[in-house]
Amino acid sequence: MRAYRVVEFGPPSALQLGESDDLTPGEGKIVVDVAAAGVNFPDTLVVSGRYQILPERPFTPGKELAGIVRAVGTGVSGFAPGDRVLSQVEHGAFAEQAIVDPADTFRLPDGLGFAEATALGLVYQTAYFALHDRANLCGGETVLVGGAAGGVGVAAIQLAKAAGARVLAAVRKPDQVTFVRAHGADAVIDVSGTDLRDDLRARVFAANDGRGADVVLDPVGGQFFQAALRALAWRGRLVVIGFASGDIPAVKANYLLVKNISVAGLQWSDYRERTPRLVAEAQADIFRLWRSGAVRSPITRTFAFEDLPAALDLIERGGIRGKAAILVRDAA
Repeated sequence: MRAYRVVEFGPPSALQLGESDDLTPGEGKIVVDVAAAGVNFPDTLVVSGRYQILPERPFTPGKELAGIVRAVGTGVSGFAPGDRVLSQVEHGAFAEQAIVDPADTFRLPDGLGFAEATALGLVYQTAYFALHDRANLCGGETVLVGGAAGGVGVAAIQLAKAAGARVLAAVRKPDQVTFVRAHGADAVIDVSGTDLRDDLRARVFAANDGRGADVVLDPVGGQFFQAALRALAWRGRLVVIGFASGDIPAVKANYLLVKNISVAGLQWSDYRERTPRLVAEAQADIFRLWRSGAVRSPITRTFAFEDLPAALDLIERGGIRGKAAILVRDAA
């Protein structure tokens, strides 16, 4: 089988695609024939050596995959060869076969394609826990979504709307306006200006009947974070998801006190490791919302397996709206 390898950290072009032996499941493990793999911004950090969790090299990157169960190891129950599944891994998805844990693997609903399924995993789980666990979102509240045209951003828009919230989508490019509105945003805020300190607050208040946002989801960091703090309502909650801008901001604690606001962090992989039951419940709810039509897969680009480096490069440069997937093999 073919698999990508990170031999030395560097740009996506440094990835090596080579042949290796077919995989065999150990005790308590599953081998999946990968049909599609999701491509996410954290993958670019892993390949370049900038991610917080890095395995020993050489290794195969990739954090989510969908495909067909090829074989199950001893002690595995609930899965059998031929099952259509979505699975999340710390690394190993960018290959024709992957070894996965049953606890991190979920049967696909009928009618959900493999590429579409990869968009309903990591980014929706991230947005789900950010909204419901870290921000304790309530129906009727207003959510400001940073990086709204990205994978996590689109997931947050749809999940917040499904929870009965009003959504303000922050975007940086004119062509993203129609895109985020099509996914449910109630209002769109242009954050492409160089000085957001007062401007973002004014725009949020103008779009929200003269009050701030109750919840902010921030995968951007940098100047957006600082401006978003000022755009929060009293008792507002800001959830830090990442730093796509490359700038890790700091916060003055006195400002939190004056406005009775809170800042929380969200690293999704900790939920997978520490509370797999909660992850399974969240994924079941996401699939339920998909079946009801409340959420829909935001796949906007698919790439051939051989074009993974190009896909990662586009993701790194912010060139993908919604979500991208790699078509690894025909597993129909």
